[in-house]
Amino acid sequence: MTDSVVLAGLLGAAGGIALTVLLLLARRLARGSRELGSDEERATYRALHHASLAATHLRGGLGSPDIARAARHLRVLLGSTAVALVDADGVVATDGQGEGLDASAARIAARVTETGRCQVFPRRAGGELEAVGAPITVDGTVVGVVVAFAAPVRAALVRAAGEVAEWCAAQLELGELDASRTALAEAELRSLRAQISPHFIYNALTAIASFIHTDPMRARELVLEFADFTRYSFRRQGEFTTVAEELRSIHSYLELERARFGDRLSVTLRISPETLATVIPFLSVQPLVENAVRHGLEPGEGGGSIRIASHDEVTHTEITVEDDGVGMDPESLRALLTSRDDGAHVGLRNVDTRLRQLYGPGGGLVVETNRGAGTMVRMRIPKSQPLHTLDPI
Repeated sequence: MTDSVVLAGLLGAAGGIALTVLLLLARRLARGSRELGSDEERATYRALHHASLAATHLRGGLGSPDIARAARHLRVLLGSTAVALVDADGVVATDGQGEGLDASAARIAARVTETGRCQVFPRRAGGELEAVGAPITVDGTVVGVVVAFAAPVRAALVRAAGEVAEWCAAQLELGELDASRTALAEAELRSLRAQISPHFIYNALTAIASFIHTDPMRARELVLEFADFTRYSFRRQGEFTTVAEELRSIHSYLELERARFGDRLSVTLRISPETLATVIPFLSVQPLVENAVRHGLEPGEGGGSIRIASHDEVTHTEITVEDDGVGMDPESLRALLTSRDDGAHVGLRNVDTRLRQLYGPGGGLVVETNRGAGTMVRMRIPKSQPLHTLDPI
């Protein structure tokens, strides 16, 4: 009798524990459902998620290798049985189930391109699905068509296909803008390289030649510095580098300038170690140093000093290049920085333009100068740059 009572008590306790566990699980599931939001909120999140993924693959254009992935996300976004993307050359991607999708999509796209309007195409003999075709129009020209297949095609899908086609057109335009911006950045780099090459290379080679007979070892060292500098300056890979890499190039540049100036050129570096890994635009500091030599120290007879510094500012790295040369009138400098003419200080202007394009209107150079007071140039580079990555050299 006692054993039965004990057993009953144990079973009751076990049942109580199980009930408590179930209640806790139910409460957690209920809380989780609330955290995920309502059905409408979850549907909105899924739509935004697939639109974001599709945008990445659309930016490369309808002919990009990743366009099939865009079609996959667009099908989920539209909730259709299948989706096809068609450009002027034919079907570029399909996703979903159905027979003869390519042929149907090509036929539908030809009609939509001809009229420039969204159209519904009923089922044809042979089991072909119903479909809606919507034009992708960029600058008034139909550059492609979104074809959504379903059984049946409802009014909601027709409206959605039209909206998705307009959204695809916007992504293609943004992709073209990105390509234009890249081309502009490359043009700015070519301009900087052209500005570096004639003046500096002539002076560097002249300085090297002057040591060939009097100090062959020094001439050999300068040739190696010249090779390192030109290899870095004229490399083809990437728009970005690090502070450390740029400083190596600046070291080579200044060694070659010291061969010309001798003791008349003094250089001081104050570089915080934690800033060396900061990602900066390629050829953004070196032109500032060259500007200090050419337009700050070279016009004076006694040479002078250059101070290069970088320090950590929590969210940014600040880099300064300062010289005690001839300086210039602030109003004249302002006119030069806003001028389109190629001439003096073109390197300074190009660096300022690139920084503003990358980091916004407030991201340009800050220049402090006056006649006879030298010049200080300051740039502030954000540490977090998820869109700006280093390419392998």
